[in-house]
Amino acid sequence: MGYDDLIYEKRGFTAWITLNRPKQLNALRENLVRELYRALEDAEKDNDVRVVVLKGAGRAFSAGYDLVEEAKIKTGQQWRDHLDLDIRTTMKVWHMPKPVIAAVHGYCLAGACELAMACDLTVAAEDAMLGEPEIRFGSGPVTMIMPYVLGLKKTRELLYTGDTLDAKEAERIGMVNRVVPADKLEEEVQKLADRIAKVPPEVMKLTKLPLNRCYEMAGLKEAIEYNLEASSLLNSAQTEEQVEFNTIVRERGLKAALEWRDNRYEEKVARMNAKRD
Repeated sequence: MGYDDLIYEKRGFTAWITLNRPKQLNALRENLVRELYRALEDAEKDNDVRVVVLKGAGRAFSAGYDLVEEAKIKTGQQWRDHLDLDIRTTMKVWHMPKPVIAAVHGYCLAGACELAMACDLTVAAEDAMLGEPEIRFGSGPVTMIMPYVLGLKKTRELLYTGDTLDAKEAERIGMVNRVVPADKLEEEVQKLADRIAKVPPEVMKLTKLPLNRCYEMAGLKEAIEYNLEASSLLNSAQTEEQVEFNTIVRERGLKAALEWRDNRYEEKVARMNAKRD
């Protein structure tokens, strides 16, 4: 079976999976998420594949989950089913017995940032921007993996503010492994994949899985399961911000809704600073 929303290709021992909705900045609609899960299964079953790379077509890795599609979801059960698929796909990356490298350029936000954090390694182009800004319109992280990557304090800061990070800052705090020039991203990722592919697959599997287990013993799986229930409630809460954001999406489009979100947030910060002064 082919794919509509992604490209699957093999380069030597590496499977390259490219999110392929460039006009929508590779927004993770349900069909793309389902195809990604299937592509990961294909790579896992292929004995010739030793490393998997995730990348995005066009100007970005991915701007996150498809907010136009999500604006149509109403009930708590619909949200739970939708978020459960998102989480299972992100954790499919985590549980892959083969190492997965995220090749990140441009925007890598919200659910896409979680997807990159679930990868074993992340290589970022100098133009990359990472973070989870969704709290600014009444949503929150889907896969609660950030505290296990960054630690508690930095996670609180990013999830409480919705701030985004440039590539260098993301490297400094450990969200990405290394930063490379944008025009060298694929070349550098392929070099890294080729080095990793030299390790025998069984050795790699029995190295990765115990590392994963360390975090699972620290509560990662339970935290993600709990957050699924919390996120289902949050996203179906119909707060004032959510209702307004979704109305703008339906009536004026996603770009206008994102502008409203960001302007509203900055205006609130400015008013608070003015009162304090």
